[in-house]
Amino acid sequence: IDTGHNFPEATQYRDWMANEVGAKLIVRQVEDTIKAKGLKEPTGKNASRNWLQTFTLLDTIEEFEFDACIGGARRDEEKARAKERIFSFRDEFGQWDPKRQRPELWNLFNGKISKGENVRCFPISNWTELDVWAYIEREKIPLPSIYFSHQREMILRDGNLLANADFIYKDDSDVIVTKTVRFRTVGDMTCTAAVESEASTIEQVVAEIKATRISERGETRIDDQQTEAAMEDRKKGGYF
Repeated sequence: IDTGHNFPEATQYRDWMANEVGAKLIVRQVEDTIKAKGLKEPTGKNASRNWLQTFTLLDTIEEFEFDACIGGARRDEEKARAKERIFSFRDEFGQWDPKRQRPELWNLFNGKISKGENVRCFPISNWTELDVWAYIEREKIPLPSIYFSHQREMILRDGNLLANADFIYKDDSDVIVTKTVRFRTVGDMTCTAAVESEASTIEQVVAEIKATRISERGETRIDDQQTEAAMEDRKKGGYF
């Protein structure tokens, strides 16, 4: 689901990886959904298409009749994800009801669905950020360069460092600076902050993670900071 506000490094990596493994890549544009449905796009400071991509996602699931969609969410990232099941049931409207989750005993999962329903599967739910990087190191998995330290023109806003881009609204309180940063998590450029870092290798990133006490989403995802229940509210509406 392409919002049009992605990091160029992320979309380049997506295209390269799909070609590398011979996967069929299906891309749907949020911009097309906005035009087709007449959706009102948020404007002004901290405006983001994060919520709007839910409409595109649900349309795509319906178009291809997907029974299951696999994601990389983890419970240590954010409190709504902490209580979500590995097999997360979604109704015919794509909605998640945290009060009606299915029991998961040991490694037993209930994937039964009716037509129009789907399951969002999160196989690494119980991993930590450190587990992920240990796996990357062990399997020698190539990554986009933004996960490692690099110099970048940033917007300093309310203590957060956002990558500068033409589509990000800026006002007089924003300060443009050049910093050596890396990104611990990657969403849209409009809502993903960087951390100042000199970690340019996997070993250095691992050492940095061991020293931190804040999850990557807790530290850098502005979309999760809008309200106390921002992520849960989005998931109830069909967000991945």
